[in-house]
Amino acid sequence: MLETFAPSDDVLTGRFLKDEVTYNLLHLIAGSETSVRWAAPERTLIYAQTPGFNGWLWAAEESGERASLLSALADVLTEGEPPPGITGEPRLAEQFAKLYAARTGSGYRHYMSMEAYSCPKAKPPSGVRGHARSAVWDDADTVAEWLVGFDADAFGRQSDAQSKRPAAESLIRRGDLYLWMADDEPVALANIAHRSPRHARLNAVYTPPEHRGRGYASAVVGELCSMLQMEGLTPMLYADAANPTSNKVYRNVGFVACGQVAEYKFTTE
Repeated sequence: MLETFAPSDDVLTGRFLKDEVTYNLLHLIAGSETSVRWAAPERTLIYAQTPGFNGWLWAAEESGERASLLSALADVLTEGEPPPGITGEPRLAEQFAKLYAARTGSGYRHYMSMEAYSCPKAKPPSGVRGHARSAVWDDADTVAEWLVGFDADAFGRQSDAQSKRPAAESLIRRGDLYLWMADDEPVALANIAHRSPRHARLNAVYTPPEHRGRGYASAVVGELCSMLQMEGLTPMLYADAANPTSNKVYRNVGFVACGQVAEYKFTTE
């Protein structure tokens, strides 16, 4: 009922395309050589998971085989390394979490819900002083410190700048990390995380507390959106549905909500 597929296989087409923004991260996960990948032959269900991270699950809403496909997926996943959780459309994710937990004797809990946004036309704010520039090696300490703050704000995770230094260097090396500069001082951060065939995903949008309330995050995000649209790509991102401030920022610069996904974590009871 389910079959594996290769990273090069063109599975993210057909009915999936109407949900492509909401499930954009599947492009990155399914394209990885190290990921676990399952799909229904008719492509009415697609699952991909990077080891150590939540699996992402999409299923066609109109599929009459949805329940049996979810059951088959739960069966095949019990035979390998267990995923730490599942992410998908809220009802779908909860349905699968309940099914998988029953199979494995584990528990499950809702972790967070995210709103997926796309930006069909950027609306950069006016009157914000400064400009965007690519992050360079001299910014590594600042970026590492800000990644600590981003993790704390977005996920409630505690870390330190030393542990974030490799991630900061990796982002700078890729060349898609940008800082907003005001009076030659870095004041905000945003990253182009991944380009897929039709979209580009932004993440790590962060302004340190002492610089908030001045439009810097909106400015750097708006600048990146304009750049990406010149490349022929539609910017998209995920925002914590429980954070009204960040959601307002994104709407103000032209982002439109496209759907929610919910993350569930499996627990040992």
